[in-house]
Amino acid sequence: MMMQNLGTSYLYGGNAPFVEELYESYLENPASVSDEWRAYFDKLSQMPGATPRDVPHAPVIAAFAEQAKHNAVRTVAVDGDSGKKQVSVLQLINAYRFLGNRWADLDPLKRHERPVIHELEPSFYGFSNADLNETFNTGSFKMGQDRATLNQILDALRTTYCSSIGVEYMHMTDTAQKRWIQDRLEPIRGMGNYTPDQKKHLLERLTAAETLERYLHTKYVGQKRFSLEGGEALIVSMDEVVHTGAAQFGIQEVVIGMAHRGRLNVLVNTLGKSPSLLFAEFEGKKKVDLSSGDVKYHMGYSSDVGTEGGPVHLTLAFNPSHLEIVNPVVEGSVFARQRRRGGDEAAHAQVLPVLIHGDAAVAGQGVNQEMLNFSQTRGYGTGGTLHIVVNNQIGFTTSDPRDSRSSLYCTDIFKMVELPVFHVNGDDPEAVSLVTRLALEFRQTFKKDVVVDIVCFRKLGHNEQDEPMVTQPLMYKKVHAHPGSRKVYADKLVAQGVLSADGPDQMVKDYRAALDQGKLLADPVLSNYKRQFANDWSPYINKKYTELGNTKVAKKELQRLAQRLTAVPDTFTLHSRVKKIIEDRAAMGAGKLPVDWGMAENLAYASLLTSGYGIRITGEDVGRGTFFHRHAILHDQNREKWDSGIYVPLANLQDKQATIQCFDSVLSENAVMAFEYGYATAEPNELVIWEGQFGDFANGAQVVIDQFLCSGEAKWGRACGLTLLLPHGYEGQGPEHSSARLERYMQLSAEFNWEVCYPSNAAQIFHLLRRQMVRKQRKPLIVMTPKSLLRNPLATCSLDELANGTFQTIIGETEKVDAKKVTRVVACAGKIYYDLVTARNERKLNNIVLLRVEQLYPFDDRRFDEELSKYPNAKELVWCQEEPLNQGAWYAKTHRLQAALKKGQTLHVVARPAAAAPAVGYLAKHVEQQKAVVDQALGKLN
Repeated sequence: MMMQNLGTSYLYGGNAPFVEELYESYLENPASVSDEWRAYFDKLSQMPGATPRDVPHAPVIAAFAEQAKHNAVRTVAVDGDSGKKQVSVLQLINAYRFLGNRWADLDPLKRHERPVIHELEPSFYGFSNADLNETFNTGSFKMGQDRATLNQILDALRTTYCSSIGVEYMHMTDTAQKRWIQDRLEPIRGMGNYTPDQKKHLLERLTAAETLERYLHTKYVGQKRFSLEGGEALIVSMDEVVHTGAAQFGIQEVVIGMAHRGRLNVLVNTLGKSPSLLFAEFEGKKKVDLSSGDVKYHMGYSSDVGTEGGPVHLTLAFNPSHLEIVNPVVEGSVFARQRRRGGDEAAHAQVLPVLIHGDAAVAGQGVNQEMLNFSQTRGYGTGGTLHIVVNNQIGFTTSDPRDSRSSLYCTDIFKMVELPVFHVNGDDPEAVSLVTRLALEFRQTFKKDVVVDIVCFRKLGHNEQDEPMVTQPLMYKKVHAHPGSRKVYADKLVAQGVLSADGPDQMVKDYRAALDQGKLLADPVLSNYKRQFANDWSPYINKKYTELGNTKVAKKELQRLAQRLTAVPDTFTLHSRVKKIIEDRAAMGAGKLPVDWGMAENLAYASLLTSGYGIRITGEDVGRGTFFHRHAILHDQNREKWDSGIYVPLANLQDKQATIQCFDSVLSENAVMAFEYGYATAEPNELVIWEGQFGDFANGAQVVIDQFLCSGEAKWGRACGLTLLLPHGYEGQGPEHSSARLERYMQLSAEFNWEVCYPSNAAQIFHLLRRQMVRKQRKPLIVMTPKSLLRNPLATCSLDELANGTFQTIIGETEKVDAKKVTRVVACAGKIYYDLVTARNERKLNNIVLLRVEQLYPFDDRRFDEELSKYPNAKELVWCQEEPLNQGAWYAKTHRLQAALKKGQTLHVVARPAAAAPAVGYLAKHVEQQKAVVDQALGKLN
């Protein structure tokens, strides 16, 4: 083709594929095409309505492809004006794909006028009314015909993209995913085709949702329930998830996370919870065998529901008032369930996470960003999540909407992971059903998250005692005038002749009659169904605290495991420092060197793996270990790719062993710890560990610790064996990285809710980690782990201590002393012991003995009393800690220490002065304080 023909023949005939390829190259890099073609394409981009170059021009390219297909031989010259109009049509199509959602009829309250968007008007591209009847090529727009008048194209675009559905997807860079959405929405003009029976079913779901809320409102006046009224379409969407998900997409399990709004409705109308049980909770009659329990709109539930596609197991996760924090918990639970099914794509397809958000919370709470950030990573990806936003358009409180977020849509946060967002009018249940089905299919096809944003309203206040008219009079005038989504759709079906005039009212009467009997109108719940992939938690649910467990491992087996842990492939080149560590570990296994902390920890994992217990350890630097001690993952220094040159000794112990998961997490604490909590609540047969780079990093996950980890069993009966490894110890590193905030865990300790331990040597961490799995108990374990102590020769042990020992809650004096000469007993925990024992021995103080409290909670009163009783002449019991007086374990342990005092004994405390920060920032001052603590503990008491 001659360059002088650029203005006349570029859209037609055999030239089209050539031009497509040039245009694609131009979009990626303008310098990649010739000057003549670049000038031409530049001119196109300057036309009215043109999209900026950094936005993909896929519709234009598709138009070239269409012309190449249908006009392969023809070469038709057209004048320049006609060619420009054709390009403008394609740009108009593109504009509707990008911006049509802004004109969509999404708001049931119709509070706002349609915004001015010039790009959606034909005049923006230079078209006049005379052009409306002119015929143009439709490009890649799926109209069902290659050519149509501009008027027909406009009508199809507005019906597809500006009716009850407004879809955002053109921000995604994957062309196949964008084409997929176009292929499903455009041919049907964004409208589903439902039979009369299907429409009746949709109305029945709306009726069930609305009638339950109104029934509760009249029967339990003024009680909080966080009504779904105004957002009843959620039940339509969830019905689609369960039934279509099972029948068409093979989903067998659905794990749901949601906050308060509509929770009771989902429990009854989706999970099939008996209304009589719900009424008993409202009336305070339900007997709960829990020490604290929780309010009804926090409680979880599980059921097995019969569907056309077979039984589906439904789980609604327990959650606190902290709204979105439950989301990564659900993801962790789903990940564990998927691994039980094999962890492959088939397993991902069978177990679906569904997260139901509020509009203000989804945009306002940072845990969602953290969760989305790890959604496609190896250690956290669940094959995509269905997000449903119940968009009340008002948020948590009755605040000014201008203050709720900085983005246009509350769902804009999801664009960070390039997923489609289906906005839909909650008054149109057919549209809600359609986009939910599309969302499910997208998730199953592309293994990615997807969003359904149900734009609705909240009929009542934030709770049933709230009066939103006080701050939102304009909005609530429209709310009060709205007849309700059920009535809107019912009137539509009556007008269509689908129902008789009294049909909708009869539905309401039938549902109310069932509620009067405390039953569901339809009972799809399978009462005796036994699931293939269910875990049996019954052996681990004990009312009494269990501290015993045989943690011994035969010495011969330890030596074998040590050999496997230090066997590195011949082709592997280790870093020189790592090579020395591996060589030393081989010597430890041979009994030539004492066993250090890192080796003992790896031996604990190895012995569990070969006994059939899985290991999952995550955190920001767990493969290597922040303090260069773990080296669970070895890296070939000569590797050329990320996915090669990695060796995991713990995965190569023997032919048949359990699985080790060791993942360096994204830079997150809150969502990652929540994920691990969710995983651990779904998997009792694996040791699940989250490690902080420093112990104080757990501060960023305090919500998880407070509202799940320490109290989940008391509130919900939810057992969990999650272990937190929190590096702790005062080494002069300043306020931020000294303390794991031990005092917080001590304050939260009650009712045998967890264990808080501060092991002081390698044997102790070995037995502690093994104890967490081998005994029949699953409770969280909080471990203060060391930093400098990792390489302290005094903190090592022998193989015999691993083979024949056990975890000691209290370690008594280890050196020979004359008990009658002892006048002072100093009790401590952790690293400070080594400072004390070194100073005592240097000063040859034979009247002082040292007790190490290795398990701070539950406190072993019996063992402590036994040790203290060995020294009848001791008049002073000293608690010594390196933390400030108002921190550490002192305040939480004072009453236990006082109770242990013998007649004539006095209790003293030695600590740094009370302080606002955990530690000082100047090394010299740190050294001075540390010396003062040791001197006072061993010398004259104040």
